[in-house]
Amino acid sequence: MSTDPHPASRPQLILIPGLLNDAGLWRDQLTGLAGLADCRVADITRGESMQALADSVLADAAPTFALAGFSLGGYVAQEIARRAPQRIERLALLDTAIRPDTPARAALRRSHEQLVRLQGTFNAFGDRMLDTYLAPAHRHDEALIGRIRAMTSRLGSEVFLRQSGLVREDGAAVLQSLDCPLLIACGEQDLLTPLAAHREMAALNPRARLVVIPDSGHLAPMENPSAVTQALADWLHEPGEPCRPGVSHARQTPA
Repeated sequence: MSTDPHPASRPQLILIPGLLNDAGLWRDQLTGLAGLADCRVADITRGESMQALADSVLADAAPTFALAGFSLGGYVAQEIARRAPQRIERLALLDTAIRPDTPARAALRRSHEQLVRLQGTFNAFGDRMLDTYLAPAHRHDEALIGRIRAMTSRLGSEVFLRQSGLVREDGAAVLQSLDCPLLIACGEQDLLTPLAAHREMAALNPRARLVVIPDSGHLAPMENPSAVTQALADWLHEPGEPCRPGVSHARQTPA
């Protein structure tokens, strides 16, 4: 994680990237939120289980912190909330999910893993997946695509196979139990983790605020960085106490 010579001056914000993402995913948020928080990007490339990843993040974190997880990082954030809710001041989940893999989704993951093992690299597979990850308007943005390819190249097939094999657990009960500012954000054109699923997530807790990121697919922090940065800034400004578990919330009307 990054270091800050004056960590006590601002709250700590831990940003957790997704599958085959690193700090490059959060480049614009790291700059845009620097005046509001001590921003640190978690490394989730080495653990063999979701629990191990959560423990590694907690080991490097301040006693209490704000937590934002993107995609796979959202599942890691949910595991952190399951293990140490009292340390989380506020939680943001971006372009992610709270449900375990369906049999069909699990089978798709295994087929992707087999393809990567045969190729020995993630690059060709990643190129074919760009239409799934990006909104139509960004599918020919060479600068953006170059950043994405650079991340996959830095991390490689070994990290992909390790992260793809992680067991995604149901996080609905965790989300329902938290009592702190909750941000649920989703790219308007996210095909991988659709907006409808994020509406379901937001409906589980009355503290949740749903933000739809326009002109964006799954990679919202990179596709529309200013909107994501603004959503996180607003969330950081919301008054609140550290998360208190044990109270089950139910919202009767959808977000």
